[in-house]
Amino acid sequence: MRRPVALRLLAGLAATAMGAAVCVALTTPQASAAIGNATGFATRNGGTTGGTGGQTVRATTGTQIHAALCSRPSSSTPIIIQVEGTINHGNTTKVSGSSCNTAADVIELKQISNVSIIGVGNGAVFDQLGIHIREASNIVIQNVTVRNVKKSGSPLSNGGDAIGMEANVRNVWVDHVTLEASGGEAEGFDGLFDMKNNTQYVTLSYSILRNSGRGGLIGSSESDLSNDFITFHHNLYENLDSRAPLLRGGTAHIYNNHYVNIRESGINSRAGARAKVDNNYFRNSKDVLGTFYTNQAGYWQVSGNVFDSVTWSSRSSDNNPAGPNPQSNTTVSIPYSYSLDGASCVPSIVSQTAGANKGMRVSTGSCSTQAPTPTPTTPTPG
Repeated sequence: MRRPVALRLLAGLAATAMGAAVCVALTTPQASAAIGNATGFATRNGGTTGGTGGQTVRATTGTQIHAALCSRPSSSTPIIIQVEGTINHGNTTKVSGSSCNTAADVIELKQISNVSIIGVGNGAVFDQLGIHIREASNIVIQNVTVRNVKKSGSPLSNGGDAIGMEANVRNVWVDHVTLEASGGEAEGFDGLFDMKNNTQYVTLSYSILRNSGRGGLIGSSESDLSNDFITFHHNLYENLDSRAPLLRGGTAHIYNNHYVNIRESGINSRAGARAKVDNNYFRNSKDVLGTFYTNQAGYWQVSGNVFDSVTWSSRSSDNNPAGPNPQSNTTVSIPYSYSLDGASCVPSIVSQTAGANKGMRVSTGSCSTQAPTPTPTTPTPG
């Protein structure tokens, strides 16, 4: 049962918001900041627990999210922000405080740590409004939809990435989210899930990326090679042109994902990147693995994948598809434990689990699903 804390905290929130209508319900600390446990590389480097042990705040506007961050005693004080409703440009303003660094028209998680943003109730939709993570660590984002974030094109644009991480980011777990657009770069949209400029120890799990030109990337250019240790598992990549994902340098573990209608290229490993690609199901797609649009080679270790109606382009100086008979050209060591569903059941498992408002179910690792365990993450050594 939720119990309100002292009224002085509510007054402080309202003052922090500089006059904005901030009706935020605060509750006592909970045992867990998230539903279930972080997986993959997000469990390394000390683990990813988000706001575990912190106060729980309910927010229905972007301004309230920012106000909750700014009301904390410090920028590292743990906090769980439960979000319900539609977050958009009209209800997201800059809020100031010593424990935050926010901006208008974007959810800004900058120079902070130990934060969970969890969609609850009837769902949380970030409409034409991205979530930006900058110089931050130990962040959990769960059960939210982010849609139609534009890079360009008035009146609404704010960087183009649905979820973007940049500049010394560590330990982020994004889980059971839906990231979508309604067009490609020509229509003003950019990436759905991007990592740049020294972002490490990230897991994207049980999520949907669809209807966009670009799924996401690791590294903004062939010289941005400081990003590393990324896991992608049990995600649906659907109706994308490319970047599912694009990897520049670093190590990625890509397993039990379902790829449908990837039109130009899928996993694009280049500039020395090394990808372990296990038990994925690729269907009705083109060039789902290889090095594309560059002569700077990347590498892959493959096992157990299903290639269903996949076509492959011819090789050239800047085009090296792994198919039509993909073979490993490196070995990749994975430092954490994980269970693999057989690739043949991946479409069914992903359809039952991936995306926001799907009940937060997860795979058992044996071609069935189960409700998540509501316990905190147990960190593992880096």
